[in-house]
This record gives sequence, structure tokens and C-alpha cells, in this order.
Amino acid sequence: MQTPASSSVGLGRFGLLVLLAGQLLPLIDFSIVNVALDTIAHAFHASETELELLVAVYGVSFAVCLAMGARLGDNHGRRRIFAIGVLAFGLASLLCGLATSMWMLLAARVLQGISAALLVPQVLATIHVTLSGREHSRALALYGGVGGLAFVIGQVLGGLLVSADIAGLGWRSVFLINLPVCAVVLASVYRCMPDTRREHAAHIDWPGTLLLAAVILCILVPLALGPSQHWSWPWLVLMVAALPLLGMLWRVELHQEGRGAHPLLPPALMRLASVRFGLFIALLFFSCWSGFIFVLARTVQAGAGMSPLQSGNAFVAMGVTYFIGALLVPRIVDRLGNLGTLLLGCAIQMPGLLALIATLGWVWPHVSILSLMPATAAITFGQAFIVNCFFRISLADVPAHEAGAGSAMLSTVQQTALGLGAPLLGAVFVHFVPLSYLVAARYALLAELGVMGVLVIAALIYRRPLRPGLRRCPV
Repeated sequence: MQTPASSSVGLGRFGLLVLLAGQLLPLIDFSIVNVALDTIAHAFHASETELELLVAVYGVSFAVCLAMGARLGDNHGRRRIFAIGVLAFGLASLLCGLATSMWMLLAARVLQGISAALLVPQVLATIHVTLSGREHSRALALYGGVGGLAFVIGQVLGGLLVSADIAGLGWRSVFLINLPVCAVVLASVYRCMPDTRREHAAHIDWPGTLLLAAVILCILVPLALGPSQHWSWPWLVLMVAALPLLGMLWRVELHQEGRGAHPLLPPALMRLASVRFGLFIALLFFSCWSGFIFVLARTVQAGAGMSPLQSGNAFVAMGVTYFIGALLVPRIVDRLGNLGTLLLGCAIQMPGLLALIATLGWVWPHVSILSLMPATAAITFGQAFIVNCFFRISLADVPAHEAGAGSAMLSTVQQTALGLGAPLLGAVFVHFVPLSYLVAARYALLAELGVMGVLVIAALIYRRPLRPGLRRCPV
């Protein structure tokens, strides 16, 4: 049971604003770095592989530590862990801005991801236990809108900062801009955020967390470094090692469940068909999403010669259509159901990918914001339907008392997929870059199209009636 600790401070409007500002910081850092990749590459003579890792290590460290961050907040007070996360995020951002080598920047990005995992879970949990009724619904709507807003802000702000080159900081400003925001949030948090925690402390699943990290690294490192090393045997062995580690993770989680602990990936929930399908959606779709952003940013900057400002502005239409699509989802779900809405999203997104491939071929190398707009707007309009059906489908059969554990597990897999997206599609992209950036982008987008085709086939199979006794979500 979760109850607010004794505190004379309620969660008012300013407190909610502080929480959402804290949430916005790490979400912006998912997208803001994409606009700065080209200038970072020139500053450190970084390879495409190193740029993939710059995007990936943040998302992966965020994902691996997400459940740990939630549990620390439950046990030690969400306000305290939120404040520690904001402080650590600010210090990690400072290290990013002061980095003198690519490897120092990568290490600082890992610290950013860990810090983000400390602060982000506290936002939704605090909203959930301190607000009710209309205020709770309004806060959740704002919480959901921050994700789409962060995408647009990150791309546009990153382009502005890099192009403005304030005080000669260039790409460093996309990280240093976090410092004043962190300072304002820290100065406000103890005055306007109530402290809440669980009545009874729950243990952190350290074995599960460490094994999950090992599995992800066995996939991430070969995907990032394998292409440049011509897939020599050590990288193949490392990737194959993910399979036995995955088996060990499952056995550990079964043991944790058997002794009444709180496993990172609860086996009881994994037995639900809707949860398994939701995890499949996460692995396929969210890896494609983050990989798409990486490939498009590299293509228009390094390939077509767009400035960071132009590149950032090219993503504005995508943010707008995503926001519009998200607003339409409830009505469409009422008519088509969750699975029908998911398939409609795929039916809009996939032609958009084909249109983008064709557009790049027609206008290359004279790519402009207007030429990209129709195809990219269609892609993100469809993506909004898919994203907003993800939790609806995944949690449909999860018992109310397991909703927190289910959300944490799905969020962990979602963030893991976002972290692995750049290396996955990036591996295809890097393989063809020696031919040209246009060819590399074409094959990467075709690979994404193929993955989305697999998702459609899986959804159609899932839609078929199951044998009696198996549970599935409403379609």
C-alpha cells in the first residue's frame, strides 16, 4: 500500500509543474542529442558506431535502472529520490558539456540515463497517490502530453542551441542547458512536492536487474561494434551469449516470484497473452521509432548538408501530427477497438515510410523541410495510434493490484527498445554508408518497413480467437 508520508505540503499546481519539468528534462535528452550528432562527430572525429552508442547507452542505462528507481522511491521517499535524481542529472549533464573525448561523453551519458531512472518514476507515482478525481485526470493528461511535447522541444531547441553557438559552446550547450532547469527544480522541490512512500519497504530485484543489464549489453555491443569489425567471431559469440543469460534471467525471476519477492519481470504477468503481445509491440515498434529518428537525423545533416537548425525544424511537423493523432485515439478506439486502432496506425505509418524513401530519392541531395513534411507527418500520425494503444493492450488483462508491476515491466522493455533502436537500424545504416547516405537511409527505412510488417502479421494472428481458457485483451 502506498500512502503519503506526513507532510504539510500538498501537490498544488506549482508542485505539479515542478514534477513535469523534472520529467521533461530526461525525455528531451532522448531527442535533443540527435540534432547535435553531426557537430559532435566533427568535434571528436567520431564514427557512426560511436554516434549510435551515444544515443543507445542513455536509453539502455535508463531502462535497466528504471524499476530500481521506482523501488527506491517507494522505500526511501519519492521526494528525496526525485531530488537526488535531478541533482545527479544536472551533474551528469555538466560532465557531458565538459567532455574532452568521445569516451568521456559516453560515460557521462550513462550517468545521465541512471539519473533519469531515479527521477522519472517518482513523477507518475506522486501524481497517483496525492491527487484524485478531476485533478488526477487532468494531471495524467498533462503527464501524457509531456512525452510528445518533449520530442518537439528537443529537436527544435537542439537545433537552435547548436546553430546559435552561444559563447562558442556549440554542441555542448544542448547538455549545459539542463543546468539552470535542474537548479530551479531543486530549489522548488522541497517546498511544493509532498513526500510519499510505501508503508512497507519492498526489496529491489538486484539479480534480475544485473542479468537484464547483461542481456542488453550482449545485444547492444555487438550491434554497435560488429559492423565496423566485419562481424568477427568474438562479436557473434557475445550476441549468442544473450540466449543463455535470458534463460538465467527467467529462472531467477521464477525463483523471486516463488519466494514472494518482487521480480523485475513478474512471470505471472508474462503468462498473460496480452502482456506478451504488448512486450512484442514494444520490442518491434519502439526500437524502430528511435532508430528512425537516428537515421533521419544523420541522413539530413551528414548526407544532405542541413544545418542543425534546419534539421531540428524538420521534426516540427512530426510533433504536431503526433499530438493531433494522440487526441483522436480515444474516439477511434471506441469504434475500432485497441487492436483495430493499432492496425490502422500501421496502415498509415507504413505507406509514409515508402513515401519518405521515394521523396529522398526524388529530391536528393536538395532536401528541404517542406519536401520532408508530407511523408514524415504521415509516419508520426500513424505512430501516435500505435503508441497510445501500447499500454491499453498490454495492461488490459492485468489485475488491478498488479498494475504497478505491470506498468514498470512494460516501461522497462519500452525504454530498452528505445535504447537499442539506434544500434539496430544503425547497423543497417552504417553497413551501406560507404555507398552513400541516400542508399544507407533507403535500406534502413526498408528494414523498418519489414519489421513493421512483422508487427502487422503478429497483430492479425493475435486477433484470431484463442483456445478456451487463454486470456486476451478486448479488440
